[in-house]
Amino acid sequence: MKVLVTGGAGYIGSTTCKALEEAGHTPVVLDSLLTGPRVFVKDRIFYEGDIADRDLLRRIHDEHPDIHATIHMAARIVVPESVQMPYEYYRDNVAKSLEMFDELTALGMTRVLFSSSASLYALKDEFEVTEDDGLAPGSPYARTKLMMEMALQDMAAATDLRAVILRYFNPIGSDPDLESGIYAKEPSHVLGQLVMAARGQKDAFTITGTEHPTRDGTGIRDYVHVWDLAKAHVRAVERFDDVLATEDATSVVINVGTGDGVTVRELVASFERVFGSEVPVREAPPRPGDAVGAFANVDASRRLLDWSTELTLDDAIGSALAWGERRQEVLGYE
Repeated sequence: MKVLVTGGAGYIGSTTCKALEEAGHTPVVLDSLLTGPRVFVKDRIFYEGDIADRDLLRRIHDEHPDIHATIHMAARIVVPESVQMPYEYYRDNVAKSLEMFDELTALGMTRVLFSSSASLYALKDEFEVTEDDGLAPGSPYARTKLMMEMALQDMAAATDLRAVILRYFNPIGSDPDLESGIYAKEPSHVLGQLVMAARGQKDAFTITGTEHPTRDGTGIRDYVHVWDLAKAHVRAVERFDDVLATEDATSVVINVGTGDGVTVRELVASFERVFGSEVPVREAPPRPGDAVGAFANVDASRRLLDWSTELTLDDAIGSALAWGERRQEVLGYE
C-alpha cells in the first residue's frame, strides 16, 4: 500500500516510514522541514510543503491516487515551547490540520491515522490509564492534541472521514540501523538529555520535579521504543478498516505503550547500568506544562491491532547511546 506520512522527515515519522517499507509498503512523505532534517527523508517520495496547502494535497492525490491512508504526524511537539508560543501551536497543530482533514475528505482520502498523546490524561492515583479515562491536558501542546481528536471524531461522525487515533506514551531510542533518531541539537526528551550528560555535552542531567506523588517523587512515564511504535503504525494502517468494523465506530482511540511505568530515577538507574558508569544528576522544579505522568493500559492495542512491544527499555537506551555516537556522521552535528 501507499501511505501518506505527514511529518515523515521527523524522528518518529522517518522511523515509521522505514517500518512501512520493511512491511512492503510505500511511504509518501509530506513535510515542511520546519524541524525535521531533509536527510531523514532519504530517497523516498517527498513533497516539501505545508499540510494546509490544499493545492499541494490535490497534487499529491493526482500523482498518487492509490494512497491507502494518511498517517498524520506533522506537529509542533515541545511542551515548554508551547507554553511560550501558544499561537504557533494552535495555528500549526489545529488550524492547519483542519484544512488538511477537510481537503483529504473532499479528495476521498478518508483514512486518517492520527498521532495523539498520552499527555491528555488526567492524573490517576494508580497511574495506569485506559482509553476511557478522564482527560485533563496540562499544556497548550496537549490541548492541541485533544482538539484534533475531537475534530476528527466529529468529522468522522458527519462525513466519510474515518479516524484511528493513537495516543503515544513516551517514544525513545533509535531505529535498528541507526539511520535516524532524535535530531534536535539539544533534545527536550529525557533520554536525549541523559545521552548528552553521559557524553559530556551537558554538565549534568536535570531531574525536573522530585515531589510528585509517585514511588520516588519523580515523574512516571511509559517509555516505548520508537521501533515498536513505528510497527504499531504499520499494524494500524494494515488493519484500519477491521479496527473500525470491530468497534462498529467511525473513530477509535488506542493507547500505544508498553503497559509499564518507569520513574525518572528508575530510568537514570537503567541508563547508568547500560552506559556502564554514573551520570552527573541535579534536581530542579517541574518545567512549565510538565505532567506527573501515566502508563498505558494496552488491552486495546493487543485486541484491535494484535500488537505489543517487543523491545526492552535497555534496548532503547542502547540504541539511543549508539545514535548519539552516529549523529555527527548523519546530521553534521553532535
